[in-house]
Amino acid sequence: MRLRNQVVVVTGASSGIGRATAEAFARKGCAVVLAARREEALEATAEECAKHSGARTLVVPTDTTDVKAVDDLAERAVQEFGRIDVWVNNAAVNAFGRFEDVPLEDFRKVLDVNVMGYVHGARAALRVMRQQGTGTLVNISSIAGAVSQPYSHPYSMSKHAVQGLGSSLRQQLRVEGVKGIHVCTVMPATIDTPHFEQAANYTRRKVVAMPPVYSPERVAKAVVDVVRHPQREVVVGPAGKALVRQARKAPGRAERVMARQTDKSHLDHGQEAPHTHGALHVPAPGEGAVHGGWGGRRRTAMRRTAVAAALAGAAVTAGRRMSHGRVGA
Repeated sequence: MRLRNQVVVVTGASSGIGRATAEAFARKGCAVVLAARREEALEATAEECAKHSGARTLVVPTDTTDVKAVDDLAERAVQEFGRIDVWVNNAAVNAFGRFEDVPLEDFRKVLDVNVMGYVHGARAALRVMRQQGTGTLVNISSIAGAVSQPYSHPYSMSKHAVQGLGSSLRQQLRVEGVKGIHVCTVMPATIDTPHFEQAANYTRRKVVAMPPVYSPERVAKAVVDVVRHPQREVVVGPAGKALVRQARKAPGRAERVMARQTDKSHLDHGQEAPHTHGALHVPAPGEGAVHGGWGGRRRTAMRRTAVAAALAGAAVTAGRRMSHGRVGA
């Protein structure tokens, strides 16, 4: 599919995956409609997007838990650009803590943003896409939608719900005979974004990005690719793919692995942290950022270098064996 001049709506475009995704579509010459609660951060995203040839931007501050605001977002996009070709449901929040310790108001907020926000976005997007007869809805889920995590119960619940939403929408479109509209789910592993610093936290331990950590640009590329070539579900990151495969073949083992890894490397045992609502109820201040400082790009580059070195070493070894075999012959 040719992406230039496509109209793309991205929620949660103020930082992290949403911001990287908006920039990736802008790089392809798309018109990007940027939505999130923070207008200042959206304007900063728009400035980056506008640097790319052919890109056009529209900033629409939006709280995705407000159904009217999301409907207005879709209406603004159509008024400005005439259509909506792609809608990316991405806005999400998180709350860490033992199940009994997370305040119910925070629990509900995570579910409201991560589930009902996606429901609002899907309804607004599909309303427009049905009229057009074409369009792609992309829901950003997580590997936590396949393998739940301890200490982030509402987030894990919400991401399972996103998986179910995508599946049920695809089925509905199929039985209705709709062929021009696609619903795709993208499941990232741990990504280097400000998400962890902005999460509510009731663990008394600092939340850190659980390795291996991948870059937001990697997820953005996956989103662009799935729009070009629609697929049901796409997992981002080799470690995530391995875990999801394991979850489908041996769910009990996958649960044990995730429980151990989360407790060991998602929460810092050596650094205490105060209880905080994070950015659940009030957006984080400032212009936002794509990266969270967890080294996703650097670590990805290091892993690729290591793999390349290993492959090169294997090739040299294979060459020597073949050479010795010829000499011995």
